[in-house]
Amino acid sequence: MSKTLDNRIKKCGASRLLINKNRRLRRQSFFDMEAIFMLPVNCGSHTDYQNFVVTNLRKYYPNPDVLARSTWDIIERFWNLDLSETDVILADKYSKFGPAPRTPSCMQRSYLLSIDFKVTSLTEWAAQLKINPLYAILSGFEVSNTPGVGTFYDFINRCLWDSDDSHMSSHIHPLKTKVKKPKSKGTKADSVEKVTVAELLPELENTEFHLDDQPYASLFKIYKKEFLDSSVDKGLIHKNALALAGDGTPVVTSHRERKHRVCKCKENGITDCKCDRYFSQPDCDIGWDSSRDCFYHGYDLYMLVDAESDLPVFPHYSCASKHDSHGFLHAFFRMKSFLPDYKISKVLLDSAHDAMPYYQYFQRENITPFIDLNGKGGRPPVYKNDFTIDKDGVPICPCGYRMHRDGVEVAKGRMKFKCPKISRKNGCISCTCDNPCTDAKYGRTVHLVMNDNPRLFNNPPRSSKEWKLEYNARTSAERSNKREKLDFKLEDGRHRSTKMWYCRLYHIVMLQHLDAWDLPYESALRKLILQTA
Repeated sequence: MSKTLDNRIKKCGASRLLINKNRRLRRQSFFDMEAIFMLPVNCGSHTDYQNFVVTNLRKYYPNPDVLARSTWDIIERFWNLDLSETDVILADKYSKFGPAPRTPSCMQRSYLLSIDFKVTSLTEWAAQLKINPLYAILSGFEVSNTPGVGTFYDFINRCLWDSDDSHMSSHIHPLKTKVKKPKSKGTKADSVEKVTVAELLPELENTEFHLDDQPYASLFKIYKKEFLDSSVDKGLIHKNALALAGDGTPVVTSHRERKHRVCKCKENGITDCKCDRYFSQPDCDIGWDSSRDCFYHGYDLYMLVDAESDLPVFPHYSCASKHDSHGFLHAFFRMKSFLPDYKISKVLLDSAHDAMPYYQYFQRENITPFIDLNGKGGRPPVYKNDFTIDKDGVPICPCGYRMHRDGVEVAKGRMKFKCPKISRKNGCISCTCDNPCTDAKYGRTVHLVMNDNPRLFNNPPRSSKEWKLEYNARTSAERSNKREKLDFKLEDGRHRSTKMWYCRLYHIVMLQHLDAWDLPYESALRKLILQTA
């Protein structure tokens, strides 16, 4: 064909450049015509999905009473769940040419359904879609045309995970320092970190975290747009004054650590070499589970939670040996970068976070800390020459009495405490102490300057009812972790990659938000099913 065309070019004396240009134009016009006929990603509306569900439920379940009430609760939630923004967010993940793909929102909805129906295997879920019409209908698939397991993994690889590597770190890395079992039962293991909190905090504070550089970027964008922002719009989360609770929890991924040698030291008679090893799950290691009182292999999941609604805000996986004092910093500064419009007013943390750099940072950022003392940080032996400080940061007078709080002088940055032995009976002010330490009419007064020791001298003081009431909300992080692990069976996912663990985690977090949204008491969907088609 080309030779014939070249001969005609020679006979006619036409410019070869012109002919090549015409070739390119014809080729381009062909692709333009092809683009007309090829289907892009189907960005169907939420109304289309709702109509699809109603039509097929009438067909396969004309009597709604055959389905359990608990099942109807799930049906109602998903029927009202608008995931149309998912199609927009993931549109650039697909080519405009080739066969029409599965609608991304339907794939995501189906994955969410598998978790809500407690099906922990994608292989099993793909099989259930083919035999259970309800699962297919709620996903948005035709009963006779459901995706296979390969389609789900392709969706995760193509759309939800923005990296060619399924892990965060390399498979080959040095052996890590083993966590030591704590001496007392129910307590957390000591940190094995080589970097202190004082060194890590300024490093992370000055680090610019870009969401697009994270492999879970698409997951986070979907979660924020479809769920987190919706919870804010519904008034469940107040992003302008966020009370943030944080806590780490163990996530078991396997019964043992799988690794093997990549060196030849054993062949040479060296059995205790410190050479690098190949790890099957490089982002996991061995840590101590204080609640189960045993060692485990997996991750340390650090969850930042809204203390008022118990709803998760930002999750972060670290290796199991990661101490909570470090886990919080890694999660906190990433959250600040990815959610810049969220203003944090309070932070509620347990005693694992009791370190002076925390208090100094929160003081600079105008964040009120509610952190329990761990007893290892110590207290100044003497304050104001003759006063000692108790475990709650309250001064003890020379006679051994705990002084009473008498307000805060915000402008001067100090708290005022007065003598506990002052009597005001019959309008007469007098000191009832056997050995008064002053001749002052109102007794001895001491001011605690918060800058002297922001760890102990915090506002409100740990001895106050206000502090105890606020700190009680810290258990919201524990309740959130309980829901993820027990209610949604986070650890039942038998995955071997960080990619799959992040996908499972984020979709569980999405379901936590979905469960918190109020639904109408009277089911509109049941009415539609019962109506004559």
